[in-house]
Amino acid sequence: MNETPNLGRAVKSSLQYRLMSHVLWPLGMVWLLGTFISAGIANLFVQQAFDRSLLDDAYMVASHVKLKLAPGAGLEVNMTAAELNGLLFDQSEAVAFALFRGDGTFLAGHPGLIASTVAQTSAAPIEFENIFFQGKSMRAVVLQQERPEKFSVIVAQTALSRTQLLEKLLAYSVIPELMLLIMIGAWLRWVIAKDLQPLAELMSVVKSRDGSDFSPLQVRASTIDMENLGNAVNALLRRIEAGLKAQKEFTGNVAHELRTPLAGIRALAEYGLESSQPERLRAQLVQIKESSIRASHLTDQLLALAFADEADIEKKTERVQLDEVMTNAILQRGALARELNIDLGATGIEQACFILANKALTEGVLNNLLDNAMRYGKPSGGGAQVVTVSLKIHAQGVEMVVQDNGPGIASEDRENIFKRGVQGANRDGSNQGMGLGLSIVTRYAELMGAQFWLANSQGDMGLEAHVLFKLDQ
Repeated sequence: MNETPNLGRAVKSSLQYRLMSHVLWPLGMVWLLGTFISAGIANLFVQQAFDRSLLDDAYMVASHVKLKLAPGAGLEVNMTAAELNGLLFDQSEAVAFALFRGDGTFLAGHPGLIASTVAQTSAAPIEFENIFFQGKSMRAVVLQQERPEKFSVIVAQTALSRTQLLEKLLAYSVIPELMLLIMIGAWLRWVIAKDLQPLAELMSVVKSRDGSDFSPLQVRASTIDMENLGNAVNALLRRIEAGLKAQKEFTGNVAHELRTPLAGIRALAEYGLESSQPERLRAQLVQIKESSIRASHLTDQLLALAFADEADIEKKTERVQLDEVMTNAILQRGALARELNIDLGATGIEQACFILANKALTEGVLNNLLDNAMRYGKPSGGGAQVVTVSLKIHAQGVEMVVQDNGPGIASEDRENIFKRGVQGANRDGSNQGMGLGLSIVTRYAELMGAQFWLANSQGDMGLEAHVLFKLDQ
């Protein structure tokens, strides 16, 4: 069964064709309009020149009209009609003339010329009009004279010469303009094709590029637009590469970090199934519960890291009420803190404080710092565990501090502890976490333009996590 491709789809023209049409169509319309204007102007001036010559002939004929010698005898022409025709002779045009007395009676010339002429009755001294005489289209002038008596002269001439002259003028003006338009079109086609060549090269490179190759494209930037397009494509490639890298890293983190707790949960479950003692079975179930909680927490951290990497693509800041975020975080952990005998509190949140940040990322920073403090901030020598969140406003911005009274972190380990996957160590040698919480906080702070650092409390007992936000005034 044959299928018709692209059925119902409009055929799209090339960019070169569209640019050519956008330029040549206006040029063609301007040329056509200019041709009509030139023809009108040429016709006007040609007609004025020939009308002036025709008027000269009328004055010449009028100069031969005299009064008869006998008193009261009227007007006469001192030349015969043949002589007047000889004076008006034109080798390329047919000429006719007529003379009429003031009362409209015929004096000399072609008597039938009056039947085709209306202008002789006009009061204007000079009148031009187009007439039809003896089967020919002619241009006529009517000249009214008052001396020696009132009479009128009509001279008519065919318009063959003026038509030929007008055609020559148009040919000599229009044809060069048309040739010039063709030359401009050819030049435009060449220069547009040349300017679009880098775009064609870029399209060819993109088509032939392998899907796993994210190296920058080499763009021959002939214009600033091509340079911007090349930069935009390369920036897109970098974002795609970063996104794929984040996905691969997230997949690797999940596979690596979840392998151990899941294997431990399975081992505990198998051991519990083999035991018939209720007390031992209950103990195994408690350990399975704790392991599943740790695995869930680890999953949340891995998802948070993936969210941080995605947020880097499109960072958005807003007005965040930090004291409200801190209050909600303390209230959410109140029951857990009482269950674990942790003294959890906050200071400096009595008045509203607004920062320029991202609410989701700010909550992520505080939640990770509180979780770390509550999990790993236990005093090494025993005693009550205290976790305090404080808020301070000063000239540099708004500083949020999460402080515990645990063993803290040695100064030589403080630089590496921020790296993803690096685990801290308590002073008793036990591992501190899975190495993701502080890297999440570092990444979130970087995305919001905030500063994050760690410091041991006074007396080298306890850890202080400082986050400095921008104040939104």
